[in-house]
Amino acid sequence: MKQKKAPYIFDEFFASGKEATISPFLTPSSKSWGKNLSLKSALVSAGFLLLAYITSAVQPMFRDLPLLFVYFLSGTPALIDAAKDIKKLDINIDILMTLAALLSILIGSPLEGALLLVLFELSAAIEESVAHKTKGALVNLHELSPRAAFVIDEGDILERSVREILPGMKLLIKAGEIVPLDSKVIAGSSFVNLKHLTGESEPIPKHLGDELPAGARNLDGMLTVEVLRSSRDSTLNRIIQLITQAQEAKPRLEQFLNRFGKWYAITIISLSLLFALIFPFFFGLPFLGPEGSIYRSLAFLIAASPCALIIATPTAYLSAISSCAKRGILLKGGIVFDALTQCKSIAFDKTGTLTSGKLYCTEVRSLAPLNQKISLEEASAIAATLEQSTTHPIGEAICRFANEKNLRPYQMRDFRSFAGLGVEATVSINTREVFTAVGNSHFINEKLPAALKTAWLTYKEHIEAEAKILAFLLIDNELFLFTFTDEIRPEAAQSIAELNRDFNLQLLMLSGDRANNAHRVASIVGIQEVSANLRPEDKLNKVAELSKSKGLIMIGDGINDAPALARATVGIALGKIGSATAIEASDIVFMNDDLASIAWLLKKAHKTLSIVKQNLSLSLGVILFATTPALIGLVPLWLAVMLHEGGTVLVGLNSLRLLKK
Repeated sequence: MKQKKAPYIFDEFFASGKEATISPFLTPSSKSWGKNLSLKSALVSAGFLLLAYITSAVQPMFRDLPLLFVYFLSGTPALIDAAKDIKKLDINIDILMTLAALLSILIGSPLEGALLLVLFELSAAIEESVAHKTKGALVNLHELSPRAAFVIDEGDILERSVREILPGMKLLIKAGEIVPLDSKVIAGSSFVNLKHLTGESEPIPKHLGDELPAGARNLDGMLTVEVLRSSRDSTLNRIIQLITQAQEAKPRLEQFLNRFGKWYAITIISLSLLFALIFPFFFGLPFLGPEGSIYRSLAFLIAASPCALIIATPTAYLSAISSCAKRGILLKGGIVFDALTQCKSIAFDKTGTLTSGKLYCTEVRSLAPLNQKISLEEASAIAATLEQSTTHPIGEAICRFANEKNLRPYQMRDFRSFAGLGVEATVSINTREVFTAVGNSHFINEKLPAALKTAWLTYKEHIEAEAKILAFLLIDNELFLFTFTDEIRPEAAQSIAELNRDFNLQLLMLSGDRANNAHRVASIVGIQEVSANLRPEDKLNKVAELSKSKGLIMIGDGINDAPALARATVGIALGKIGSATAIEASDIVFMNDDLASIAWLLKKAHKTLSIVKQNLSLSLGVILFATTPALIGLVPLWLAVMLHEGGTVLVGLNSLRLLKK
């Protein structure tokens, strides 16, 4: 295939991410000046402020020149933003700070006003940096998402915008490239890394027919893939949407503080104005000067401004959400953390949650060994012959078992399938044709010849008491038994033990499987309470009851789990093997399907709540400690500024502790 470059259309040029060097001003070096601009401006202002303090002590007559630069660099943006907010009738904390800084000039305290502007801008820059760090997972995913891909079109390779690529198109994925869209391998093989999607860095082999999620990194080989879903419906885009929704879905406390901030700002401005006007009449204070009513009112206004209080909750929740995303845990809002800390019980689905959901054939044996003419290998090959046309997990397990033993299928005719029961056909064995059937006990019981009735009755009760997954194979007058196991997740028992040790939770299993199978798995992983043979509506009723009485965390993976996940206090879906319906219905998605993440998530939820309480205590403490002393003249304007901005920075830094994985 020859590789050629197609001309860009207007939309594709911006989608390509290439440098816009057509303009002499838009160069990489010039654009770098725009990064962290507010922080750079604040640092330059801080330098001029330091110069103003030095000249004020050495030569006061030159103090105003560096102050002019401070008010220009830090005051102009603040004034513009305040004017926009006032125009929208949005009276907020920023207006409080701008008003205090400008009024400080009128009362003869320009240094304190400049200090307020510089610290306010530094604080805002740090808050912006904190917000950027808390949204780091989302930023990384956006950067990870390719904007263009190489499309194979009639032997040519053309570079196209990802947004223009449709399902069914073929793409070339080179070593080191990111898979742009959900695809299926149609040529080649390679190892891929899903770290940005699941949090796990272990390379995963991909071969012909395997699916590749958008966002996977191709490590070594070259792959040709067929696109399964458009960019809007891709796995990577769904993850980005979930993280965005989580960051926009605010907890109740944060919603209250946002509503509270506007009215609080109006109240503080009104009180400051009132104190400035009445103090001279009631206490004989002058209006102006460092002991005047306006000076004290400004100190009160600054000390009472709740910047730290307003950012106390969002920075904490956003940091926690980002930390979870880096581990492969997606939450649909910070409110989920609050719900997790209130739950007193946790319920697990069995198949696909505590177990891998994949059956393995562990044993084949004859139920009438005295009359056995067909070997166990031949029986396995015959069973695989009948099951090769089915998609049932038992049939797939039998076929895998036969393939592992390199057993070749037989010729068959008159194949018939009975949904939920079994399959039957006539199979050619050594030049003779015999009737064969594979299925459950009810299906085989109706087809047994009289010669096998006695053996069937002898073994039936004993076999069914073994609490295993079984299938029976009838070949003419011979009967064979296949035993299967649903592999229990290796981390399941340890995860349950950790939940038992560290959290006072009621642990349950809610399963639609037979009681003996459910109890067997529960006893291995360490769950005491089991409800089995549950239909989806039964599971929903049980979940509704527990959610109402104790608060319930429900963990599942299948379509039948979706109603229960939606009804639970907190629903957790396993994203790697879970159905799209279950993922949409849940509050949390485990992209790596790691049950050990449950205990980690609960600890993160409790730590988030603890840090939110610390932030609120710190911010409220600063307000209570500084406001009244500011009014009576014990806290000067510069100290009120330091306490206010220092509290805001400390709250932001405290929230960053939640970024740790």
